[in-house]
Amino acid sequence: MQISRWILSAAAAAMLTLGTGSMSVQAAEKLKIGTEGAYPPFNTITPDGKVVGFDVDIADALCAQMKVECEIVTQDWDGIIPALQAKKFDAIIASMSITEERKKQVAFTNKYYTTPLALVAPKDSDLTSTDPAALAGKTVGAQASTTQADFAQDVYGKAGAEAKLYPTQEEAITDLQNGRLDAVISDKFVLVDWMKKASDGCCKMVGDVKGTETQAGIAVRLDDTALRDKLNAAIDAIVADGTYKKIQAKYFDFDIY
Repeated sequence: MQISRWILSAAAAAMLTLGTGSMSVQAAEKLKIGTEGAYPPFNTITPDGKVVGFDVDIADALCAQMKVECEIVTQDWDGIIPALQAKKFDAIIASMSITEERKKQVAFTNKYYTTPLALVAPKDSDLTSTDPAALAGKTVGAQASTTQADFAQDVYGKAGAEAKLYPTQEEAITDLQNGRLDAVISDKFVLVDWMKKASDGCCKMVGDVKGTETQAGIAVRLDDTALRDKLNAAIDAIVADGTYKKIQAKYFDFDIY
């Protein structure tokens, strides 16, 4: 990472609790950014312990634009919103889809990318459609506490599929490769990256899941409006000056914004 990462000092933390309790970006010189670390190519942990990926590069670019120092903190997905609320970090940059349910718990910035869900299956599968009726009687894997998990349970489940949920995307993919699942539903861009780099030819892309396009945003605490506004301005700036496209090109050969 090119941006230095430091832990918020006790004095800075105390300053942030004054007044309304909202975070003042102007008063803070450092930010903690929470991510998962198990969702390549957006966020993952290398063998030597570094957190890397599209989300991390975006975080670094936003911090540079805001002229603040950042520390990247990893957190299991299931606990990532509670950890934000408990002030273990100041923002979540972890490919979190903006949903009405999550808006009750956190405040979102504008989008920083848009993606549909997609379905992958073993290469010899008879699956040729992502329509719910095609999944009847099949077992579909997804990462728990995600929009894809909701779809697997609420749509495919009602059509007769069994939804099997996992703590991480990587565990779902492993079970697919080992023949314990008929399909996995996930963010299309995650599946495209996996198919190119790590699937070993085991599987095929069945297709996009109709009507599932969502926007990923950065989550902050509900009262941290100053930080949200600062992040929105930084997103606009890195899109306008070409920084976003440079980061995108490292991971994708198509537009995800």
